[in-house]
Formats: sequence, structure tokens, C-alpha cells
Amino acid sequence: MDIFLITLGILCLLVGLAGCVLPMLPGPPVAYAALILLELSSKGDFTTYQLCFWLFLVVAIQVMDYFIPMLGTKYSGGSAWGNRGCLAGTLIGLLFLPWGIVLGPFLGAVIGEMLGGRNTHEALKAGFGSLLGFLLGTVAKCVLCSYFIWIFIEALV
Repeated sequence: MDIFLITLGILCLLVGLAGCVLPMLPGPPVAYAALILLELSSKGDFTTYQLCFWLFLVVAIQVMDYFIPMLGTKYSGGSAWGNRGCLAGTLIGLLFLPWGIVLGPFLGAVIGEMLGGRNTHEALKAGFGSLLGFLLGTVAKCVLCSYFIWIFIEALV
């Protein structure tokens, strides 16, 4: 049974890592499932505190992944129009995976800023802020999944 759980855990880690860059896969939750599977085997020796803390990190990263592009818009000079556009673009972009999740916040922020009366330069600056926020969220997911891979390997060795 241990071999099955560990093999399934390794597959979850690989899918989780792929999910960091492929928007249709939830990367960190799947990688966290690998740690749960390892815990169910005889090789896992995690405390409840560790598992709860890692679950908190997964939830925080998943929530931040949707809000970081809006923060990027705000801190690059975007207005409330840009933030609303970024949110709308994110939601609409979910319908057009995989590129919609990347382009949606960018286009939403640009269109929102232009509807709010900003010129093209300011609108593009807000759009690039949302794109930078998206990339930052992707990096955060990759770091967390890589950390889970390291923990998994360390527990096996």
C-alpha cells in the first residue's frame, strides 16, 4: 500500500508543479494532496501543526493568486476603474483558458482604465502592473510547490 500511496503522491507533485503554469490545474492544492498521501503511508511523519500550516499556505496562495493582479494594477498607478476591469477580466478570462487567465486581467485593467478616462499610456501601465502581479502569483505557486517537493523527498530519504 505504501508504494501505491508514494507513487500517487509523486504523480500529484508533478501535476501540482505543472499546475503552477497551467491555469486549468490547481497546482498547490494538488501538491499538498501529495503530502497528505505521504502522511497516510508509513514514510510520512508530519505533525498536525505542519499539515495545518501548509494547508494555510495553500489557501493563502490560491486566494492571493486572484488578487495579486489587482494589487499590481493599483500599485502601478491604476484607479478603481482599472481594478474593477482587472477583476472582470480575470473572471471572463477563466472562460477562455489557458490564455484568458493571462490576458484577461491585463486587458480588463487596460479597458477599465480607458473607460475611466485615462489615456492609453496610463492604461497600459496599469495593465502591465496586473501582468506583473500575475507573474508574481505564478512564482509564488512555483516556490510553494517546489518546497512541497523538497519536503516529500526529504521524508522519503
